[in-house]
Amino acid sequence: MKFFLSIATVLLFFFQDLPEVREQYYAASKSRQNAEQFYTVFSKYNKENKTLLAYKGAAMALKSKFTSDKTTRKDLFVNGVTLIENCIKSEPNNTEIRLIRLSIQENTPKFLKYKENIEEDKKSILANFNKQSKDLKEYIKIYVNQSKVFSAVEKQKIN
Repeated sequence: MKFFLSIATVLLFFFQDLPEVREQYYAASKSRQNAEQFYTVFSKYNKENKTLLAYKGAAMALKSKFTSDKTTRKDLFVNGVTLIENCIKSEPNNTEIRLIRLSIQENTPKFLKYKENIEEDKKSILANFNKQSKDLKEYIKIYVNQSKVFSAVEKQKIN
């Protein structure tokens, strides 16, 4: 049964849109099972859409959180954030990719030392907020309002 669920999930992935991916990403951050499913869906993705590639990187980083083998955990995390960083280099003005990186950096333990772009990403997200689609604006609002790195003044700017 699990096999068929995995196959169905992978097939659905290729026919879904970004709002669904965003919901799955949020759910993946909440549990090991959801992170595993999100990773399974994105592990096969190798197309050119940089936003979806960034979600693949995020899926790898999230999976590393729930992996017990230290070497595998490190490799998943490094490969995931490298993929996200490459997506940002390709599309530095892509607000959604910036939000993905910010969400990973905000929730990464300090000892991993992956927090250096938080201020840069915040500024980019806030500066480009009004240029985004309605559904992405809603997604950004939800994230920003629960985030600890945005100040009350910054949160007011998008509400």
